[in-house]
Amino acid sequence: MFNALVVDKDSDGAVAAGITEIDDSQLPEGDTTIAVEYSTINYKDGLAIANRSPIIRSFPMVPGIDLTGTVAAGGGRDCGVGTRVTVNGWGVGEQYWGGLAQRARMTSEWLVPLPESISTLQAAAIGTAGYTSMLCVLALEEHHVVPASGPIVVTGAAGGVGSVAVAILAKLGYEVHAVTGRPNEADYLRALGAAEIIPRDDLNGDPRPLGKPRWAGGVDAVGSRILANVLSMTKDNGCIAACGLAQGMDLPASVAPFILRGVTLAGVNSVSVPYERRLVAWQRLATDLDAAKLDAMTTVVALGDVIRVAHEILDGTVRGRVVVDVNA
Repeated sequence: MFNALVVDKDSDGAVAAGITEIDDSQLPEGDTTIAVEYSTINYKDGLAIANRSPIIRSFPMVPGIDLTGTVAAGGGRDCGVGTRVTVNGWGVGEQYWGGLAQRARMTSEWLVPLPESISTLQAAAIGTAGYTSMLCVLALEEHHVVPASGPIVVTGAAGGVGSVAVAILAKLGYEVHAVTGRPNEADYLRALGAAEIIPRDDLNGDPRPLGKPRWAGGVDAVGSRILANVLSMTKDNGCIAACGLAQGMDLPASVAPFILRGVTLAGVNSVSVPYERRLVAWQRLATDLDAAKLDAMTTVVALGDVIRVAHEILDGTVRGRVVVDVNA
């Protein structure tokens, strides 16, 4: 028997989450069993656990879109028994049982072996948020946005994606402008490498078709008006990598930045990324993310704390990354 956080729906349609003991025989189908060490709490996990959005596709569900641990049985490709692995995306925690449990059963194709220099705790701290940030950085580089191009803006900068993006971009030599609605996090963001702190309200008004050019590129985890304003202020041939919707799914923007300045809006999907690109992202994380800064943005909690923290992350009171030690 092992412990898991399970979200279930009763006959009256009420949804509730709780810690439950589960037997191996209850695990879903899959060719690989993982002894889980750490999972995380992301915004999407918060929505699922608090039942704020129809994230979960079937019940009962073990949420947790991230996990790290060791292959206990099965495996494949580069991930045989004993290999330290991470899993991000693929509908885990939504369609398939996820990482908020002491054991998980997965499809071997979803596994990525960890670089030697990244521990399972660090890999969880990076998680889908940090891995997504790295995919955004790759998108900027592929659109020829380099440090010499000019300042880079990061929205939702005190959140999980934003924190890692600030740290990576700063280490790579970019001048990072961090947008946040939490002015009390200014020192935290400067410690991660932000050169300038921009209050969220500065970008929260009705977007103009074109604004004064300010940034060569950016990483946006917010969407809606913030993204529309950022696009209007992006320099000629700049690129904004968009990966989130914390403010909303709408985009009240004009085509002007695209046709008059040649701006690119690069959508970043972290869920179904091919294996080879995942390997590239994780190898880059091993070299381009400062371990000390990762530690500074990470809080570790026990499995029993998850429900409380899930609500806090939805309330916007959690900074950086929250790692769950599922065995604590």
